[in-house]
Amino acid sequence: MASAHAIPSLDEEFEFTAESKRRLLIGIGAGVALVAIGAYLLASGAGSHETHEVVHGAGAHEGHEAGHHAYKWTNRLWANVWLNAVYFAGASVIGLFFISYNYLAQAGWATAFKRIPEAMPAFLPFAGIAILAVFFLAGHDLFHWTNPALFDKSSPEFDPIINGKSGFLNTPFYLGRIIAYFGLWYFLWLKIRNFSLQEDLEGGTEYYEKSIKWGTAFLLVFGVTSSTSAWDFVMSIDTHWFSTMFGWYTLASWHVTGLAIITLTVVTLKEQGYLKIVNESHLHDLGKFMFAFSIFWTYVWFAQFMLIYYANLPEETIYYRERFSGFGGIYKAPFFINIFLNFVFPFLVLMTRDAKRTYIFLKLAAWGIIIGHYFDFYTNIMPGTVGEHGGFGPIEFGMILIFACGFIWTLSSQLSKANLIPKNHPMLEESLHHDI
Repeated sequence: MASAHAIPSLDEEFEFTAESKRRLLIGIGAGVALVAIGAYLLASGAGSHETHEVVHGAGAHEGHEAGHHAYKWTNRLWANVWLNAVYFAGASVIGLFFISYNYLAQAGWATAFKRIPEAMPAFLPFAGIAILAVFFLAGHDLFHWTNPALFDKSSPEFDPIINGKSGFLNTPFYLGRIIAYFGLWYFLWLKIRNFSLQEDLEGGTEYYEKSIKWGTAFLLVFGVTSSTSAWDFVMSIDTHWFSTMFGWYTLASWHVTGLAIITLTVVTLKEQGYLKIVNESHLHDLGKFMFAFSIFWTYVWFAQFMLIYYANLPEETIYYRERFSGFGGIYKAPFFINIFLNFVFPFLVLMTRDAKRTYIFLKLAAWGIIIGHYFDFYTNIMPGTVGEHGGFGPIEFGMILIFACGFIWTLSSQLSKANLIPKNHPMLEESLHHDI
């Protein structure tokens, strides 16, 4: 039993080595080179496509004239920046979500590895800057609703449906919300992170109690902003279409991605000789989290799909028609890869008790989920931004490399700034003897 084992040393400091930094810089450099090659290839073949028109807004695909504008090869570049920024922003903020609901529940089991989710939100400023930059540089190309003619009743492009959403979808309010999301998330993370570091120095329960209060405040903020940010970052791309379940759906996708990153990082650190106090029971619970929330994501995905399929309303079903059979069928494979990697694969891999305690199975499931939910966001974002011009090429792989290496850099940097074990956390003793 875990409680019978000798307690390893609580002094563990992660070393972000020069070699690790060099590899990440090489990864970023390779990503930049791939993006440059992809951009060159797209620009070289852009002449014959500049007059092509691509749809923005689900209903527009069926012939609504206000939904068309000229496609530019740069749309695919900016759409990839947007996709990765949204994906990694969600994965980052889930670190704070994880520690906040553990604080609120006064749960102790995760204390042994809490430094990992605690470090993840450090990437938020970079994701926020990328999102703001894309909106300023290419907002009109990616978001159909930014066309002012759609709200002008005297214009032939006037769209009564989009005009009805103008109270929410207008540029000043939209930018204000984006700044508020990242500002609030990052501010609340700094507070909780600082409390954790002060607790290491001074001990006691004062900072733990403050963390509970601020964690609860974050959960209240995130309860609202997780949905509204999903509407802004993803659902507003297909301006005519909407789903009342979309906020939960996106949160479920972000959440299980974050859990997979936490699990993969824990296992990787243990393989490197860190986190000696993390035992099989901790790994088992992380495996159960990934297993359970993969099923929860599938439940929300299917509930949204089934209701739209059963109602069979054209203004709703068009969203899935575009992804399943539209645009020459280029999104059909990602559509099914998404379902396989995010449900079938982790369900089968993590079904047994032993699998949840075995490094290789945990890593397989985690990688499957991380890759699978990239496809989830890909199928949500790309059809409405680039339409028939989507695909997988140097730009896609390069952009993934840039963002992934940047995320790993910020995570590693934060891990190196504090003891890997929160030595004075009031729940540490419970975590040390965690046994299931």
